Amino acid sequence: MEKLSKEELARKIDHTLLKPEATPEQIIQLCEEAKKYRFYSVCVNSRYVELAKRQLDGSLVKICSVVGFPLGAMDTEAKAYEARRALLEGADEIDMVIWVGGVKAKFDEEVKRDIQRVVGICRAYGAICKVIIETALLTNEEKERACNLVCEVKTDFVKTSTGFIKDGGATVEDVKLMRGIVGDRAKIKAAGGIRTYKDALAMLEAGADRLGMSASVKMMEELEKPNLSE
Repeated sequence: MEKLSKEELARKIDHTLLKPEATPEQIIQLCEEAKKYRFYSVCVNSRYVELAKRQLDGSLVKICSVVGFPLGAMDTEAKAYEARRALLEGADEIDMVIWVGGVKAKFDEEVKRDIQRVVGICRAYGAICKVIIETALLTNEEKERACNLVCEVKTDFVKTSTGFIKDGGATVEDVKLMRGIVGDRAKIKAAGGIRTYKDALAMLEAGADRLGMSASVKMMEELEKPNLSE
């Protein structure tokens, strides 16, 4: 694909801080960085949605909250409650983790209902919903079923990874596979292990529409160096 300007690339990035040890001060810094570089959104744990909302008031930066993160094995109603609370406190988008064990056990209808419950809440609040399928834990057949389940309930995005599985972030191969499965039925978010401009372009070229990155600022700073993106 053609090279993107720094500004164009920034609008495809969910600037992310999901570490369990993240402090309120670090979330404030995340928001300030997002405003400075005009990232599409900040992606935070639901605990920090209200804080992010205060920090981003008046800016164009959106707020994405993860739900059922990072395992996805919570009760459906727990996910539903967390999603609703995050939306009430100011989230614009929800990234929920699929019930990975349910996919592997072929409990497709139960997995579908789990997704649908959160998607329904997002629809009621006019919010975007992304479903994390955790590709590193799935076979290609399971990835296909998971992507189809996400599309059947008309979710906005299917997302590769939480970034919490060791050596299990987004890969070009998985993004290409997912794009081939979902077609134009859903958008794709690649997340986990994307650290450089080269990584970012590779994911977008493979079919990703959005990128989840914690190395966003470092990449932007590198892009300011002459000839880096050539």
